Amino acid sequence: MRRLTRDPAELIPLKHSTYQVLLALGDGEVMHGYAIMQAVSAMTDGREAILPGTLYAALARMVDEGLVTESTPKDDASGGPARRYYQRTRFGRAVARSRSDSAHFPAGIVIATRLK
Repeated sequence: MRRLTRDPAELIPLKHSTYQVLLALGDGEVMHGYAIMQAVSAMTDGREAILPGTLYAALARMVDEGLVTESTPKDDASGGPARRYYQRTRFGRAVARSRSDSAHFPAGIVIATRLK
């Protein structure tokens, strides 16, 4: 079900998986699901992982909410089923920033570099 809000604060609190994906998708970056899983693991130095079922449920929700866009390039040469690629929207960035501003933890390197 699509939320019809454009106020980032209305989506707070975010599910942890949603926040992880928003941080993994930097500005202008386009990534497929496996790359997002790797990015989450890398940005937490392996302390956290996002499993495929959690990731794809989060991505479906995020597309509906306008936090990310989804595309399927025509020139995908992976050899398997067509990969879907995801990109954070401006609204998704605003929501992640709103979540970071409302959090009660010190701003980390990830937040500082991924949401500038």
